[in-house]
This record gives sequence, structure tokens and C-alpha cells, in this order.
Amino acid sequence: MAHDIDDRVNLFLRSLEAFDFTAARTMCTEAATVRQNDGQGEQPIEDSLDRLRSFTVDVCSLGYDVIRRFRNPDEVLQQHVLHVVGNDGSRSDVHAAVYFRFQGGLIDRIEEYVYAEPTLTAPRTRDPA
Repeated sequence: MAHDIDDRVNLFLRSLEAFDFTAARTMCTEAATVRQNDGQGEQPIEDSLDRLRSFTVDVCSLGYDVIRRFRNPDEVLQQHVLHVVGNDGSRSDVHAAVYFRFQGGLIDRIEEYVYAEPTLTAPRTRDPA
């Protein structure tokens, strides 16, 4: 079952990268919800996907780079970086920790905690200690 959940999360992320929000929606239960740490609170998956869809109007590409992933039979917790390339050529990285809960093989809940990581202005030096 663990590999099956991994495959489903990967397919969900690939659908988002392809801007195929309809395919992403089919991987979720009817009552699926999303909670993000953006002050909006919990919302239906449709609202979250519509918000992402409107965001991608100015985006050339999205790419998820999964850093680590932990799983239980019906849960996945992962840390990833979303690489965003704008239509104007600008680039940005969004760091996040995301929790997926499954019910009947479909995503039933997503919790996404996005955080800003300071940009390095100079190379890090080794700690002499």
C-alpha cells in the first residue's frame, strides 16, 4: 500500500505540474479539503485548485522537488520545493511541508505549510569550530 500512496501523491503532483487540475481533482474524494497556513482556513479542494489555476496564468512551469517523504498506510507527510518559472522568465522557489490523508485510495485532506527561506547573498563559510 505504501508504494501505491507514493504513486498517487506523485501522480497528483505531476498533474499540477501539467496544469491538469481536472485530473488532480479526480484523485480526491468528493468532500476533500485543503488547509494552508495562509490565513484562509480550511477550504474545499475545488477552491484550492481554482486558486492555483488562477496563479498559473502568469506561470510558464511548475516543478515539485520532493526532499523527503514519510508514510503510514493512509497518510503521507513530505517536504518539497516547488520551483516556479514565470512567463517573464523570473524564477522562485516555494518551500513547503505537506500532509496528505487518504480515504478509499483517494486524497481526502491536504495540509500545506509554506515557508519562506532567506536567500543567501554570500556563500556560507565553514564553521571553524
